[in-house]
Amino acid sequence: MNRGFWDKLEKPIFALAPMANVTDAAFRRIIAKYGKPDVLWTEFVSADGLCSAGREKLFIDLEYSEAERPIVAQIFGSHPEKIEEAAALIAKLGFDGLDINMGCPDRAVEKQGAGAALMKNPKLAQEVIRAAKRGAPQLPISVKTRIGYKKNELAEWLPALMETDLAAIIIHARTRAEMSKVPARWEAVREAVEMAKKLPADQRPLILGNGDVETLAQAEERVKETGADGAMIGRGIFGNPWLFSRDSMTPTTEEKLAVMLEHTRAFEEFYGAEAYRRRFPDMKRPRWVKGFSVMKKHYKAYINGFPGASALRAKLMLAKDPDEVEKIVRAEYPNG
Repeated sequence: MNRGFWDKLEKPIFALAPMANVTDAAFRRIIAKYGKPDVLWTEFVSADGLCSAGREKLFIDLEYSEAERPIVAQIFGSHPEKIEEAAALIAKLGFDGLDINMGCPDRAVEKQGAGAALMKNPKLAQEVIRAAKRGAPQLPISVKTRIGYKKNELAEWLPALMETDLAAIIIHARTRAEMSKVPARWEAVREAVEMAKKLPADQRPLILGNGDVETLAQAEERVKETGADGAMIGRGIFGNPWLFSRDSMTPTTEEKLAVMLEHTRAFEEFYGAEAYRRRFPDMKRPRWVKGFSVMKKHYKAYINGFPGASALRAKLMLAKDPDEVEKIVRAEYPNG
């Protein structure tokens, strides 16, 4: 079993969950600076897309900095030959690990037989994992999944995954049918831990739990309750790049606003019109690689819990670019 960087991490392991249009390269830069988790994930990327003629447009989702290591690339797909090719590319790009998404409930993803749909086809899931191993034999392979499709199916699903000698399995403690509408069932994570313990130590994947964890303290509590090797935190990172910091500091309003502006400029650097021009110099009318509206969800989280937050947030929702955001914030908080 190739665990790679996983064996070098101290337990419990705390990881940042991959979230589309949230944990992009700009935000990960800020997180790595102010509160770096033990492991970072990219947003997920289509394996089929990485094997297509237009794959360069997807490379933006695979950008990372040395400060983010260990960094895991997450892909999705259901065609073993495409997974193998994409895995080889991930290895060539220098990532520390590769994760295969087998839990995403997005209908467009499932229509491809990928994401959560793979839970209904364990044999194909195994083929996909083995293809990734062929494509990137030097990388530790992990899977992020759920406890089942319509019900808890760990008794059948987890052994199928463990037969492929994965380095780690990250379990979102809900079914696909439940989405995020019910409380996460961390007792299922404990169940997974007990199943993993039945394997010899050198064949045992690490088990990380995920779901309804918004603070490091909560993560530590869930790990103690379940015996898991670690936990993954997602939504708690919104507006709080200090989330994984071991320093129990509470940022002031001015500090939050300063980091928000830093995040905004990082977003412009990675995804603005100039970034588009650098990547695609032949395009006659450069546009933003990612629409600036992506930042609005972050503003809703940063601008929170202080006098005047509601009014400031409303103004930022109407901002059209980073210059306007900075102008609005400086007018309200000159020292922010």
